[in-house]
Amino acid sequence: MKHLFTPFRIRQLRLKNRIVMPGLASFLFETDGSVTDRTVEHYRCRAAGGPAMVITEACAVSPEGIVSPRQARIYDDRFIEGFAKISAAIRSEGAVAALQIHHSGRQTSARITGQDPLAPSELPCPSIQGRVTPLGIDGIQEMVRKFGDAARRARLAGFELVEIHGAHGYLINQFLSGFSNIRTDAYGGDTIARARFAREIVQEVRRRVGPDFPVSFKISAREFVPGGLTVAESIAILKILVKAGIDVVQVSAGNDATPEWICQPMFMKKACLADSAAAVKRALKIPVMTVGRINDPVLADNLIEQNSADLVCMGRGLLADPEMPNKAGAGRLEEIRACIACNTCMESIFRKGHVECLVNPVLGREKRLNFRPAETVRKVMVIGGGPGGLNAAWAAAKRGHEVHLYEKNGAVGGKLIVGSVPGFKKEIYGLATFLKKQADMAGVNFHLQREATPAVIRAANPDVIILATGAIPLLPQVEGIGRKLVASVDAVLSGGRPDWVKTVIVGGGASGCETALYLAELGGRVTIVEMLPIMAVNLETITRKVLLKKLAENKVAMLAGSKLVRILDNGVEICGIDGVETFIEAERAVMAVGNRPDDRLYREIALSGYEIHQIGDCVEPRSIKQAVYEGTVAGGTV
Repeated sequence: MKHLFTPFRIRQLRLKNRIVMPGLASFLFETDGSVTDRTVEHYRCRAAGGPAMVITEACAVSPEGIVSPRQARIYDDRFIEGFAKISAAIRSEGAVAALQIHHSGRQTSARITGQDPLAPSELPCPSIQGRVTPLGIDGIQEMVRKFGDAARRARLAGFELVEIHGAHGYLINQFLSGFSNIRTDAYGGDTIARARFAREIVQEVRRRVGPDFPVSFKISAREFVPGGLTVAESIAILKILVKAGIDVVQVSAGNDATPEWICQPMFMKKACLADSAAAVKRALKIPVMTVGRINDPVLADNLIEQNSADLVCMGRGLLADPEMPNKAGAGRLEEIRACIACNTCMESIFRKGHVECLVNPVLGREKRLNFRPAETVRKVMVIGGGPGGLNAAWAAAKRGHEVHLYEKNGAVGGKLIVGSVPGFKKEIYGLATFLKKQADMAGVNFHLQREATPAVIRAANPDVIILATGAIPLLPQVEGIGRKLVASVDAVLSGGRPDWVKTVIVGGGASGCETALYLAELGGRVTIVEMLPIMAVNLETITRKVLLKKLAENKVAMLAGSKLVRILDNGVEICGIDGVETFIEAERAVMAVGNRPDDRLYREIALSGYEIHQIGDCVEPRSIKQAVYEGTVAGGTV
């Protein structure tokens, strides 16, 4: 790491390395915007892990500018005290404390704010829709003052840099882009006019914080929509903003119509925005931060070496493992819990209202899941070496228990192993490797190729048993289900390169769609049959959008609203919503209709007198995230 851990300066600020935690929503705030101990601990943990700078999540500069009831807010002096606690926590761990100021513009709803969203033009948000209210000249000038007020409060709260959020389809980005700004007055039209709102905000922020206080600007250098920003136009805008007073720029991408470029799923390549940052860096004389699926310190080091950027933003990577910078700096790369770009963090925000992480169950629970040493050392038997069992074993061993993990196969990892076979999911294998390493370091005793029968359990005589035996694939009860062409998803993924071409996949959930893409990318002709009217209904929104696009690009036939009727030797017969039966020729019929709990062992030992805890799919088939969390809780409490 010759480059990533060299110091850097932004004005008078000294950054100890080149790693930045960018603004990334946690929504670990109260519904009135107040800061809690959990909020402070979240930021303290990120700073303690060793990044040079931690930028808070977007802080609303006005009440109607929030995107969530739990968004951070800085539109009133009453918020200064809470943010002072956050800045103090960040600085106490040796990181620079920065605060990001933001207004959602049209990218919110009256349901959240109580009024129609504000926007530069009468164009609704592509994803949210609904009426908007265009800002008049007086409203624009008031908004400029609000950004200045917010910057002043940030400095009073002890922050050392303020970042203006001008990206991702929010209000400033809406003014900058021809995609969302069709005004005909002084704030719309050509690039200079569309940049006027941003320029005035920068000038006002500079006036309010003083001539020497560092100011950053975050821009979507490319929006990937017709009429949207390009790198060339963004450079022209940034040159205007440099003259207005910005000291550093964070180069991002995407807007409300292209969220896959804001929070890139695993289907997209790492560092996918680095070329934009490099172009900006060549054109400007101020420092440049790059962002976009950079979860690997070695990759980050290469980006600095290649002069693609001066600083590297690693957001989701620091949610997954806040200790990543410290581990990388010490050469402990194999101990890093890497982000796998599953976008569970985004999904949890939309479905639960706050951030959670698949690979890091402690995220957002730092005060609660702290693994105190056990008062009494117990012999813990963990049965099943999937993600749930591995986390249970690690957590129990970390507390000082004697832990023995039994796995009937020759390797641990469970569903992570077969799940990582498709090239676009290969990073999942790294999670299995990490979990094994983590358990090894905690002192877990592994018993591989050893099935835990009742007799084996009696011989081991544990004090407590944690069952993580997983699930068994379901088979639909239809005519011909026993024919040779029928296979499970696991059998297909673990069977090597397929020697057939034509495949019908029954079940269009996440597993079925991902398997279809895997086979199609290998040259197969694939058809998905799904009873529901839409495909991949259980997938996170951004991941689903990219997956469906890739399925279409690979000419996968997607038959929604269709039901499997029977299986023949050379294909399947299905029934559509019109009631008409259709034959589809196939060499394989892959069943992806779900799983049922593998609770056979539990039923055999339930009355044996042992203390038994069931976790993960053997209770109810769910997600890897749920298994990881339940395993950690079980191991942390036995």
